Amino acid sequence: MTGIQREISRYISELGASQRYSDATIKAYQRDLNLFASSVNDMDIELIAPKNIRDFISLLNKKGRAGATIQRCLSSLRVFFDSLEKENKINSNPAALIAAPRKQKLLPRTLDTDQVSKLLDFSDDGKHILCRDKAILELFYGSGLRLSELSNLTLNDLDLRDHYVKVLGKRQKERLVPLGRKSVEALKRWLDVYQPFSNSAWLFPGRKGKPLSPRAIQLRVKALAYRQLENQDIHPHSLRHSFATHMLESSGDLRSVQELLGHSDISTTQIYTHLDFQHLAEVYDRAHPRASSKDTKGPLK
Repeated sequence: MTGIQREISRYISELGASQRYSDATIKAYQRDLNLFASSVNDMDIELIAPKNIRDFISLLNKKGRAGATIQRCLSSLRVFFDSLEKENKINSNPAALIAAPRKQKLLPRTLDTDQVSKLLDFSDDGKHILCRDKAILELFYGSGLRLSELSNLTLNDLDLRDHYVKVLGKRQKERLVPLGRKSVEALKRWLDVYQPFSNSAWLFPGRKGKPLSPRAIQLRVKALAYRQLENQDIHPHSLRHSFATHMLESSGDLRSVQELLGHSDISTTQIYTHLDFQHLAEVYDRAHPRASSKDTKGPLK
């Protein structure tokens, strides 16, 4: 008989050794699995049944956990038990057929083009931190990078002559993303100030030889958004969403936007078609003579 906590520890160690997953992903798996282990009091893995999984999902629901959080926990359990089944440690996956509550689809927050222009409209004055921040903002909006992707860029990933950046996305998938003129200008100015010692150096270095942390980048984006827009509710993903929305509005090419964002499934990219429709609906409501909700003639008699 083997308690589930022991198997979780072994499983997490294997994930770390495989180098296929980011630290953040591994920590999320560990957090979800440990939460389940606590709910079943470190029960033996062979005794865990679908009812235990359903009870766990019900408990999370009662505690008011978001649908997305519950779905992620269930996904972590499915993958974990699937690995145990493949190793013949259990007969079947108890989480395989359990359904999670539907998660609410929240449309991502975006900035319009005027807001983006205002956010990026500041002079760096040759100051180290402002040159760096300008380059970071231009990369987020100009190329639609994820926070983790930008944080882990090195100088080797840049090609300022041909205007592209090599990005290592989710599941270690590489893609090439074009760099706009403004991004290239900001990056060149940053490199003039930064003067890195080698091509393998981090593009945005932090402390102790590590890249600038995602948290530090988030705080700088918030600070600049507050200074430029008087809005602290802006984060790196807002700029990625804005990039995708503006690209789709201009081109209408969903497949190309999917490639630029590094989405493996086009259904993930399709959220931006809803945003585009919202924009069109707002224009319609403002402009079309039949769109007004006010009835100027009164009800029919």
